[in-house]
Parts: sequence; structure tokens; C-alpha cells
Amino acid sequence: MTRSCTTTLLTSFLLLFSTHGYGQKVLMLGDSLTAGYKIDKEVAYPALIEKELKASGYPNITVVNAGISGSTTASGTQRLTWHLRSKPKPRVMVLALGANDGLRGLKLEKSKENLIATIQLAKKNNIVVILAGMKIPTNYGAVYTNAFAKLYTEIAKQEKIALIPFLLEGVATIKKLNLSDGIHPNEEGHKILAKTVTSYLVPILKELK
Repeated sequence: MTRSCTTTLLTSFLLLFSTHGYGQKVLMLGDSLTAGYKIDKEVAYPALIEKELKASGYPNITVVNAGISGSTTASGTQRLTWHLRSKPKPRVMVLALGANDGLRGLKLEKSKENLIATIQLAKKNNIVVILAGMKIPTNYGAVYTNAFAKLYTEIAKQEKIALIPFLLEGVATIKKLNLSDGIHPNEEGHKILAKTVTSYLVPILKELK
């Protein structure tokens, strides 16, 4: 076999390997909840997920923590565009934006538009999307609070994508799992977030193998 043929076969094998299961890149696009506000990135839920996946059959998985504190849904498409320049491109994206929109009382129609634009950009680039649902405190009024929670269900149904009903399930409002601000998870809280997200991520990764 000639060297050129060997090189071609090796390249084909690497491309196949990198686009099926074990060579996947997962992008966690979010805000301070994803970034790991006031804790080390090594113990934020994206890093914990990568560690768990590497130990359970995905040795070459890469989980990118693309969380930026203070981010709103308006930043979604621009930030995803930046990550699309990396090689290899993400194969799965967990979209966890919107909490700051709600806390600032921004118009939900615009938040919905922003999230859908980010999801559709991902789809155009063959990225499988998991949408992480959010909720806000009830002091924002029942009408806005309920509409905000339903926003994610509506988007997931419309775009036919997987939905994590509530990213902070089992963590929100539990004092021992959050920092003193009562909003951001501490290290123990991030462990629960990691389990929650992993339970939705693994079935998708298995389908991509």
C-alpha cells in the first residue's frame, strides 16, 4: 500500500472517529450558572460532566464550558458563531441561557426569538441541541413567572429538541446547595446539576455513536 493510500485511510478513520460518540465535543453555552460563579471551573458542572463521561465510556469527549456571567439570550448567536470556528465543531450543545433575561424582566417575546435563533444556527451546523429550562422567583408576579417557565417548553416543542425542564431542579432554594446569594449553586449544587444534565446528554451521545 502506498504512503498516500495509508494517509487517506488514516484520515478517513480519524474523521469517522471524531464524529461518532467517543470523539465528540459538547458545548455548554450559558451564563453564570454554567460558568461556575465564585467557584473553580474544575468543579462547575461542565467539568464534572466531562470527568464522568471520560470514566464511563467516552474517553475522548470534550466538554467546553462556554458560560459567561451576566449573559442574556441576546448573546447566544454571536457566541455560538465564535465557537463554530473551532475544530472540530461542537456536535452537541446544551443551551442554558435566559435566567438573566427573566431576572431583568426583559420581554419574553424577544428572549424566545433569541433562543430560537441560536437553536436554528446550531441545527444548520448539524449540532444537536438540548435546551435547559429556567425558572425565576415568584416575586416577579405570577403572570410573568408562569409565562417565563412555559417559554422553554414552547420552544422545545416548536424546534423539536430535547428539554431539561429545569436546570436547577433539586438545587434551587435549597440553602446548603447554594452560595450566600441564594441564586448560584455551590460545589455541592453543581454536582447535582451535573447529574441532571448528564441524564439528558448520555442518551443523545449514544445515538451519535
